[in-house]
Amino acid sequence: MVVLSLFRGRGIEVVEIDLSQPMESQGPFDIIVHKLSDVIVEAEHDSRSQQLLDNFQTYVSTHPHTVLLDPLPAMRQLLDRFASYRIISKLQNTLQGKSICCPPYLEINTDNMSIIQEAVDRKQLTYPLICKTRVAHGSRSHEMSLIFSHAGLRDVRPPCVLQSFVNHGAVLHKVFVVGEQHFTVERPSLKNFPTGPYDRKTVFFNSHEVSKPESCSRLTALDETTPRVPAPSDDVMAVMVKELRAELGMALFGVDVIMNIDTHRLTIIDINIFPSYEGVPQFFSSLLSHIECLLNTRHDTKLRLSQTTSNTP
Repeated sequence: MVVLSLFRGRGIEVVEIDLSQPMESQGPFDIIVHKLSDVIVEAEHDSRSQQLLDNFQTYVSTHPHTVLLDPLPAMRQLLDRFASYRIISKLQNTLQGKSICCPPYLEINTDNMSIIQEAVDRKQLTYPLICKTRVAHGSRSHEMSLIFSHAGLRDVRPPCVLQSFVNHGAVLHKVFVVGEQHFTVERPSLKNFPTGPYDRKTVFFNSHEVSKPESCSRLTALDETTPRVPAPSDDVMAVMVKELRAELGMALFGVDVIMNIDTHRLTIIDINIFPSYEGVPQFFSSLLSHIECLLNTRHDTKLRLSQTTSNTP
């Protein structure tokens, strides 16, 4: 109710869309804020979800003046870690010299141990490796593992991503983007591990549970003598967000970053589709400001178009 009052106080009516009903009768809409990630993922194997998605896309395509937060093609690429990691790698190349990087990674599509081991060696990935599912949404996407040697690669379950683990002092910085603004929230993270390879069983964990604000896990417990890693530079963070916004074409997303304990470089480890914004009390006011900006731009564009049309001989 507080959120509705906030929007109504600025002259914006908020309507909840029922995707099971014709959207035409529920509109018209100036702007649609959505999180259709569940529907997009389920549409791959569920005809009902595919129908809902088709109906939504039909409405959007026949109402070009309706602003969509965020475009479906942009959201789809963040549901696939193969695609999002390619984006991160591209960003690293674009921002060379800006103290921004991403760990080496490998896309795994086979369960052939010899092929995987050869690829890890060729790519010069260092142990431990963190293994993540290809699908970057849903409860399963949080199920990860730490692999400490070639022998541990038998625990890989393709399709997945293998990424060199970077020691970062057990501190994760979650960057929440809302249009032109971004907010950073500090969370617990995995502790430091010796650089391998070495003989240790694979560690399986849930990243969501490890990085909850109140998380207290043996996997996040640091030795008291471990030095504190410096926080990311605000300037570097702003550069990263600006480049990602341009590359993704999105306004609502999250970025998981860490600070390399050895190089103190900002290291991007994941991009998240429409995150929870937990710990960001300014989220709704920031979202409102961004929506107002979009609507004002839309109004100015329509006004210029109208003037151009009326002046046409």
